[in-house]
Amino acid sequence: MASEKSTKIGLHNLAPAPGSHRARRRLGRGPGSGLGKTSGKGHKGSMARAGHGGPGGGKPGFEGGQMPLTRRIPKRGFTNPFHVEHQVVRLNDLAKLPAGAEVTSESLAEAGLIHGNKGPAKILANGEITQAVTVRGVKMSAGARAKIEAAGGRVEA
Repeated sequence: MASEKSTKIGLHNLAPAPGSHRARRRLGRGPGSGLGKTSGKGHKGSMARAGHGGPGGGKPGFEGGQMPLTRRIPKRGFTNPFHVEHQVVRLNDLAKLPAGAEVTSESLAEAGLIHGNKGPAKILANGEITQAVTVRGVKMSAGARAKIEAAGGRVEA
């Protein structure tokens, strides 16, 4: 077996497997091609238009001429574009951090309690805390602040 010479694969001798590659359809190249004039789309209708029909559906939200759902439902209220959604951290989750640890948004992300890029964290007073921790630069409720200070911890701005 060792006597056979094996060729090294490189960019110079790569080729697709026989029969695996088929030439693409060249649309609109005259009547001799069989796909000239209407380019296989037939005459008029939504399937002949650009942006309609085909794999994956037609116009998003188009309901065949029926009034679309987005126009049927009433519009009221207001969405504040500056609303900030905080990531909630419970007090008993802080037990996952080592004793005497400094609680920052970075340390909470490293411990897996919050996602680093999904908004700021806020500590709520759910559960109890037994170890003293130093909280720096994380929002918290008044109840959580009281429980952390009662456990011998500190809260810094």
